[in-house]
Amino acid sequence: MSESNSESSEILPDEEFLFKLARARMPFGRYQGRLLIDLPESYVVWFSQKGYPKGMLGDMLKSLYEIKLNGLEYLLVPFKK
Repeated sequence: MSESNSESSEILPDEEFLFKLARARMPFGRYQGRLLIDLPESYVVWFSQKGYPKGMLGDMLKSLYEIKLNGLEYLLVPFKK
């Protein structure tokens, strides 16, 4: 049996997606115009409980929830203006 390289199975963040996430703005609602990464955590949690919008916005909010939940906000710092 060959040894598996643990580094090759490591999941790395998609830089292009993180760039888009760091610059995306909320298109509707109370926080319309605010950067997604600046949304209050309670609002992001609310989406996780009630359901995410379809499409790219929903994907971004799901990712943002996971990032905030796991304390990974530092991943977005290099992509912020």
